[in-house]
Amino acid sequence: MSSYTETDAYDNLFLHTDGSKRGEWSPNSWRQHPIKQQPEYQDEKELEKTLQQVRSLPPLVHPKEIESLKAQLAAVCRGERFLLQGGDCAERFLDCNQQAIEGKFKIMLQMSLIIIWQSRIPVVRIGRLAGQFAKPRSSPNEVINGVTYPSFKGDNVNSFDLSHREPDPNRLLLAYFHSSAALNYLRAMIAGGVANLHDAPTWKLDSIYDDNIRRNYEDCIDKILEGLSFLSAISADQGESLKSVDLFTSHEGLLLNYEEALTKSANGGFMNLGAHFLWIGDRTRQIDGAHIEYFRGIANPVGLKVGPSITVDELVELVKVLNPKAEPGKLTLITRYGRDKVSKFLPEHIRAVKKTGIPVIWVCDPCHGNTEVTKQGIKTRDFEKITSELLQSFEIHTREKSRLGGVHLELTGEDVTECTGGSPQLQDHHLSEAYETFCDPRLNYTQSLDIAFAIAKQLSGGRTPGFQRRASSAVRRISRDFDVGLNNSQEQQK
Repeated sequence: MSSYTETDAYDNLFLHTDGSKRGEWSPNSWRQHPIKQQPEYQDEKELEKTLQQVRSLPPLVHPKEIESLKAQLAAVCRGERFLLQGGDCAERFLDCNQQAIEGKFKIMLQMSLIIIWQSRIPVVRIGRLAGQFAKPRSSPNEVINGVTYPSFKGDNVNSFDLSHREPDPNRLLLAYFHSSAALNYLRAMIAGGVANLHDAPTWKLDSIYDDNIRRNYEDCIDKILEGLSFLSAISADQGESLKSVDLFTSHEGLLLNYEEALTKSANGGFMNLGAHFLWIGDRTRQIDGAHIEYFRGIANPVGLKVGPSITVDELVELVKVLNPKAEPGKLTLITRYGRDKVSKFLPEHIRAVKKTGIPVIWVCDPCHGNTEVTKQGIKTRDFEKITSELLQSFEIHTREKSRLGGVHLELTGEDVTECTGGSPQLQDHHLSEAYETFCDPRLNYTQSLDIAFAIAKQLSGGRTPGFQRRASSAVRRISRDFDVGLNNSQEQQK
């Protein structure tokens, strides 16, 4: 970042903690506030040159896509849809390839298909992809073999290679182009019919080794195909809704100079056109901080990570600041407490937010609070603890007369060995077999399907009579959900 310090920011602070008197917002008003988790670039002129290049490039997403997502999230807020958000902890430039992108796309499709079929509830899909490169770190430095190095903060900041750990502004431009390439291929897959329900049997990735998971998934596919066969017999299967799908993109809005460069005037306000959805991490949610200042002004739907360190008063104030107009679908609260803490903090947080009268979407992130280190020093997550936090969250929301509207997962479509447990029955000694992440461990392909079946089981017992009346058959529900891919992409091509 620049030489602007936190002391300077406080001297000029116009953001009041009572939420009642805030200065005029602009895409760069965040610069007047204290900021955390930003890289310190050695060459400010080179940084500004790179940011100017990013500003001059076309947007990565369209305002109509963002409005479409916001409308779907409003439906989640009303209890009519379920949000599935997932992807890498931090994307790597080297994973911007056909196999990796297809793997992420297909696992999101398969998970949503399981949830839709068994629960009869449409799913909103948001990938942690096409921009999830930056990673906040607990320390700016790390010691490796007795030598101190700058911490790896993501491919858009520095390299995992120890010889290239200094922040490089040119990586911001590389992040833009890698995001663009990933988005381009996602759109091409959707336009090419990869999401066609008639081709559902080909979505399998040849790595389901557990017999129960394989049988459950194949049974799900068989029943869908039976329904499609009936539609075909009566010539009712020709619509585009069976051939396409929505998949939105998201990332943590961490590097604010980059996010500012992607912020454009649109629809009478300002939108970040680098992603459809952005969230604020647990380390950058300070009420007087730069990230809250930036996020309060963009029209995108936004998320806020909520951990055990946040107080009730802080949470209430943040909800008021980030959703001042009380718009359904605008604000998603992504809770990440850990298995042993969710029962302590979630109930009081639900009650406090309820009292504000502001609608929010409650989403469970059962991964981040359950990270641990093995005796061998390998960072991992226990699938049983992940599942426990998720199931506890469902139960607590029901008890508090609230609703868990979605799940936020770190996962991959690859057959990695980074999290223990699940139907693959991975143990600590298996982790070294295919441990590929540069940051946090991810659920692998089969573990992700395990989670999808667990979610579907919870949702299938919680449908409201009103929702059941709105859709008379499972096939019609799925047909409606698999609508025009990536929001007007064909219209844009025209």
